[in-house]
Amino acid sequence: MLDLFWVEFKRSWLYLRRYPSEFVGAVVSLSILFLLLFLGARFLAGPGADFGERTEALLVGFLLWTLTIFAYNSLSFGLSEEAQTGTLEQLFLTPYGPIPLFLLRNLAGLGTQLLMLGSIALVLMLLTGARLSFPPFVVLPILTVLIGSYGLGFAMASLALLFKRVQQILGISQFLLIFLLQVPLEGSGWLAKLGYFLPLAPGAHLARQMMSAGTGLDWGLLGLAFLNGLCYLGLGLLIFSRAVRAAKRRGLLFGY
Repeated sequence: MLDLFWVEFKRSWLYLRRYPSEFVGAVVSLSILFLLLFLGARFLAGPGADFGERTEALLVGFLLWTLTIFAYNSLSFGLSEEAQTGTLEQLFLTPYGPIPLFLLRNLAGLGTQLLMLGSIALVLMLLTGARLSFPPFVVLPILTVLIGSYGLGFAMASLALLFKRVQQILGISQFLLIFLLQVPLEGSGWLAKLGYFLPLAPGAHLARQMMSAGTGLDWGLLGLAFLNGLCYLGLGLLIFSRAVRAAKRRGLLFGY
């Protein structure tokens, strides 16, 4: 497995070196997207509006959404790309199996994704004046968000494996992720109670509190966030494994 991870790791960085314009374009476009949303919200709120700490909370939510999209889309787009190039069947014939292969591929590409996310965060902090804190333990709730994102990604990849073209569904579902990442867990309302069971919500709430408000790590909520992420990862892997069997039975691995 280590040799496979190393090969995929070199592949991701080689792709970055050969196509740096795509990296720069992603940083610029995503930064512009947040600025448009931010300036639009300020315009609607009026000239004297002061978001205060909400600016930091919005920025953290946007960064988490960006990271989630990377993890969520990479599986489906990867399957669609392999199907278009005609190499999908070869991937499923490897001795590693499709699930370990795609898991290691996404983990290997995490370095370039975090580099892009850090660049976006730096640009937006300079442009908006927001100040985020990065305590060392904040990686733990972010990790729970990633785990849940991979679970949702495997579930969506099941549709890509069976139906090949799922770009429209992917585009719509990306905006649904915003709701999951912004669900408030404060209070005693039904939405706050439901948020503990929704994917990504507990870890995103904890990361948002630590980075924007500077609060400490809630170990109880962190444990719940890990349980939440692992449950959705297991569910996504189960759905994907059944989709793999269905695709093999129907002969969908060959052609596009």
